Order: sequence, then structure tokens, then C-alpha cells
Amino acid sequence: MASVKTVAVILVGGPTKGTRFRPLSFNLAKPLFPLAGQPMVHHPILACQKIPNLAKVFLIGFYEEREFTLYISALSNELKVPVMYLREEKPHGSAGGLYNFKDLLMEEDPHDIFVLNCDVCCSFPLTEMLDAHRKHGGIGTLLVKKVSRDVANEFGELVADPKTGELLHYAEKPETFVSDFINCGVYIFTTDIFLAIRDVASTQKDRAALRRVSSVEALQFSSKATPTKFVRLDQDILTPLAGKKKLYTFETTDFWEQLKTPGMSLRCSLLYLNQYRQTSPELLAVGDGTKSPTIVGDVFIHRSAKVHPSAKLGPNVSISANARIGPGVRLIGCIILDGVEVKENAVVIQSIVGWKSLIGRWARVQGAGNYNTKLGITILGEDVAVEDEVVVVNCIVLPHKTITSHVQDEIIL
Repeated sequence: MASVKTVAVILVGGPTKGTRFRPLSFNLAKPLFPLAGQPMVHHPILACQKIPNLAKVFLIGFYEEREFTLYISALSNELKVPVMYLREEKPHGSAGGLYNFKDLLMEEDPHDIFVLNCDVCCSFPLTEMLDAHRKHGGIGTLLVKKVSRDVANEFGELVADPKTGELLHYAEKPETFVSDFINCGVYIFTTDIFLAIRDVASTQKDRAALRRVSSVEALQFSSKATPTKFVRLDQDILTPLAGKKKLYTFETTDFWEQLKTPGMSLRCSLLYLNQYRQTSPELLAVGDGTKSPTIVGDVFIHRSAKVHPSAKLGPNVSISANARIGPGVRLIGCIILDGVEVKENAVVIQSIVGWKSLIGRWARVQGAGNYNTKLGITILGEDVAVEDEVVVVNCIVLPHKTITSHVQDEIIL
């Protein structure tokens, strides 16, 4: 099957999703938010490039096309395969979206279709998955991971045959414990998946048949907004096909996270920076404090950023385009976005500093480093100014604010 074609689909959602990602999603589509210096969606796209005989990558969502025009245009010179954005006029669910664009997805006559959720952060072992998928001979293979029993019910739990890997049972966010293996939101299907989706859609007689929306998709719609043929991969496809020798699992023991909140951006950025050591070491900064800043651990610095040699950066620091980092600055566990200025001797720890923000001299912006709680890190929205010698701890600050006095554990509207 060496010459058999594949295509990849990355589900990017839309503006009615990502509300938990505010204030970072106010002026930028969530899939384009930078993690380790690259847009969130760029990491799965790069992983797809390694798939044998990949014909095309499709991004499916309900953002306006203009949100992705510049990004996709910039990709054209970098990637070996074309990338196309397909906009849904209204959400159809993860499976319904695939079926909605069936004709376009089938233009290249693929044998297999990869489907990835954009808000998943992992090493994307896609070629290994493909090998296993073709050996199993089913219509689909899903990436799974063993997690702590305490958090398993936040995701889709599943039971698989330990010898064959066959998916035997699937339950989305079950109220009682089913398994400590979860669905990672990364799939491979043969084109027979379209038959399965068609069968589900044809049996949906009214909106009352639709259950609550899945954790992997995280859509939040009222019942009035739900289309009559809203088909989800997990509840509507995985659940009924489990135990019928049609679906199989592929376990990853590598890192995996789902990126729903701004705090998880720091965690995922850390994971991708660490992965660069194996995959793209040229993207990591080096420096000893003489002619370039002192670098500790994994740090990404955009080529257009200006960093004073006396600054000390890392670990887990990402500095975006046109940022200016002054003398004596200390950065730890943070994302510095485009156009930010951090003045001399300021400290930023476990924080995200929004576009064109200003951190004054001797100021301190700090978070506790708890990625999963609302005020576990500090987030400054676009164009926020923290004045000289001011301390900001565990706060979320909305755009265009000036902080003139010390604040802690507050949401500043």
C-alpha cells in the first residue's frame, strides 16, 4: 500500500468555541495562538507532513476565511503539501463536518483520512498509527492514553481488547468510572467512515435525539441552534461501532494534553519546547550572557525580537515577533506575545503577556503556575501597561488597561 494516498483533516472549531480561552481569543482565532513560537494549529500540520503519500491537509471550522488567509498563505512556501481551509456555514459536529465536505475530501481518492482536533497537544505519532491501522483492517483507529483515574471522567473513556486493540466500549464523560484509558482526539479512518456517518444522520429524526456535546469538541450551543444533522465522532460514531470489530486503538505513552484554557497554553508550550530538543533543536535559543542573554532550559526567541545580553531567560519561555526585552530582565515559564516591551530589571514568571503590552521597570508579573485553575497564572490581554515597580500576582487583565498599583487574585475588567 506504499502508493495509497491519504488526506488529513484538522478540526479548528470557531468563534462560538474557545470562549474559555478569553481574553487571548478576543483578537486572534484560538488555533493561531502561539505555542512554543508556532501557531497552535501548526504543530499538528507539521506532524501531518510526515504521513506517507499525504495529498492535502484540510482545516475545517466555522471561523471566517479571512482569519486563516494570511497564515495559510505563509504556509505555501514552507510545506510540501497544500493546505486548504473549509468553512462550515453552521456547525455539523466533528463527524457531520467531515460528511459536509465529503466530495472535496475525496477528490484525491484517498484510502485513509486522518482527523485531528486542533486543541490537542501531543507528539502526534501518526505514521506509527497508520501502520497499526492498516494491520488491524478496521474502518478506524483512535489514539488513546492511560491517565489518572481521578481525571479520566473529564474525557471519553474506553475499554479495548488488551491483545488485539479492538475498541470494545466507549463512553463520553461517564458519571461512573469506566476505564483509565481515554480518547485523545486523534483518528484515522478509511473512507467507509462516510457510510457510518450517513447511517447516523439518516436516523436522526429530531433535535431531541442529540445528547450533550462532547468533551473533545467542547461546543456550547443552545437547543435552538443545534442542526438536525449534527453528528459527533465520539457519541454518534465510536459508541455504536464499539465491539463490532470495526474500530481499534493505538496507545501513546508520550505526552498529551487538551488545551481548553489559557493556563494550559503554558503547559503545552513547555511540552512543545521540550520536544524541539529531539525534533527541531535549531529552534531553541542558546546564550551564555556575554554577547547574548543567559539561557536556562528550553527557550524560543523569534528572530525579530530584541533581547538585551544581560537578561536571563528560561526555562519554558517563548518570545514572539518584535518583542523587546530590556537589561536585567528575568523571564521564567512565560509566553511573551508580539510587540511586548519588558523594561529593565522586570520579572515575569508563569504568565502570558498580551500583544503590545508594556511591563515597567522593576515591575513583577507572576502566576502560581497552576495551569488548570482560572487564576493559576497571570494573563495580560492586549495593550496592557504595568507601571514601574508594580506587582501583579495571579490576575487576569482584559485588554487596554493600565495597572498603577499592586494587585493579586483579581480579574480586572
